[in-house]
Amino acid sequence: MEEDYEAVLCVKPAVHVYRVPPRASNRGYRAAEWQLDQPAWSGRLRITAKGKTAFIKLEDKTSGELFAQAPVEQFPGIAVESVTDSSRYFVLRIEDGNGRRAFIGVGFVDRGDAFDFNVALQDHFKWVRQQNELAKQSENPDQAPKLDLGFKEGQTIKLNIANMKKKEGATGNTRPRPAGPGGLSLLPPPPGGKSSMPTLPSGEQLPSSLSTPTRLPGTPITDSLLSWPQPTAAPSAPTTDVWGDFTKASGAEAKP
Repeated sequence: MEEDYEAVLCVKPAVHVYRVPPRASNRGYRAAEWQLDQPAWSGRLRITAKGKTAFIKLEDKTSGELFAQAPVEQFPGIAVESVTDSSRYFVLRIEDGNGRRAFIGVGFVDRGDAFDFNVALQDHFKWVRQQNELAKQSENPDQAPKLDLGFKEGQTIKLNIANMKKKEGATGNTRPRPAGPGGLSLLPPPPGGKSSMPTLPSGEQLPSSLSTPTRLPGTPITDSLLSWPQPTAAPSAPTTDVWGDFTKASGAEAKP
């Protein structure tokens, strides 16, 4: 099915055809020797591909009637040759269905069209070479180059484990938090923290029931427990009057 499919590779709307004089030597063709101001024919150029063969077709602009055709089986090759004095002119070897051949000159009006013409042929035959290589590899899979991932003799590799050591040292510095009642993890007290014990006036003492935190069975006393806020004891009646009787002091007269 692929051999019957014809693909269009390039289309250029304006080309000129010239008569090429016989080549006297092997030095190549020169476009300056053609009658460039008097083209023999003008029309459209189309490059098609059918299988691995490309066809350069010269057709009429309006009707599409075929004027000449040049089959190309290899590029660069004898079927398409560049001239020695210009990049816009080529020599094509045209053929008819009866086996007759002739050489004609083809020129492009725009230099960019000549570049596209050349690239289209290069891309097609690059694809042909790739297909041939794949076909050879499929026929002889043992001859295909194998990927060798082994170490050569004397070859060594280096591993940078500095980052790994840093990560291990960072994880080793962590300390477990103390466990509180019921298996809960308690936060340690802040550095330089002060005890939250209530401050009493001078002469008063903390009741014995509040001086020591209540210890539950099986619960160790830690700094975290001591930092918890303690309930404030009800003020007891002082045994002595620290501030004195302000009423008497204000009503009494000062004596020398």
